[in-house]
Amino acid sequence: MDKESLRNAYKTLRKSLTPEEVAVKSEDISKSFLEYLLQKPDIRHIHIFFPISRFNELDTFPLFFKLKDLGYSLYTSKVNDLNDSLDTLYISEVLDFELDDWGIPMPIGAKSVQPFSIQMVLIPLLAYDRSGNRLGYGKGYYDKFLSTLDSKVLKVGISFFPPEDQIPSEKHDIGLDICVTPEQIHRFT
Repeated sequence: MDKESLRNAYKTLRKSLTPEEVAVKSEDISKSFLEYLLQKPDIRHIHIFFPISRFNELDTFPLFFKLKDLGYSLYTSKVNDLNDSLDTLYISEVLDFELDDWGIPMPIGAKSVQPFSIQMVLIPLLAYDRSGNRLGYGKGYYDKFLSTLDSKVLKVGISFFPPEDQIPSEKHDIGLDICVTPEQIHRFT
């Protein structure tokens, strides 16, 4: 299946989830992720995304607040329309959010920073495969962002669904190290 067909199939599949299913699956993923994180005590700087609710994305807010309570340094990104990239925001001290034009919750009062300290990035996606290739919305923002980070940064996908056998990948695509689902953690490295 080509990328656009996969995109459409997974958008439809995700849209079919009820709010209750999204909440339960989000909680299961967050629990598994936190258990995984306990095995990585050196990781203290985590980049997290916030959900676009109309796309039925994983609810990362409970995870954000838990990580914040545990003392992690937290970051997110916002789209920079001038250079078609993502700018990094430090969000450990943020209390409130507002929706941007895309429907993404944006932290109010977050400080813009360089991403040099980031050790792990949670990546939104539509689908992924058994080799760690991922499929996003097709804008390429995360591939550009990940290419600016140290190669040792852990790239963590989060998905409600099991992997595809194979997703077509291109030279510029950056794969995952792991993907956390409600049932298990898939490791690719």
